Amino acid sequence: MAQGPTQKKVTFSPHALTTLSSRGIEREWAERTLFDPDWTATDPLADRMRMFKAIPERNGRILRVVYAESPSEIRVITVFFDRNAKKP
Repeated sequence: MAQGPTQKKVTFSPHALTTLSSRGIEREWAERTLFDPDWTATDPLADRMRMFKAIPERNGRILRVVYAESPSEIRVITVFFDRNAKKP
């Protein structure tokens, strides 16, 4: 199983908060994906990572969480169900 970032304070960008609300995504699912992903991938932007996890509460759909980590926090940039995600 892939390993997510170390446990730090998690903050959500305004975009991520809007996405959570508008798409009915639970914040807990995003945090579960961050800290216990099924797999990870680098993002095209060098300072970001992508985490993926199947969410049983949504019939196993794959949640993608993109974040940037600083020394003091993990900032979630965006979160969405990725219908094209394929586990490597």
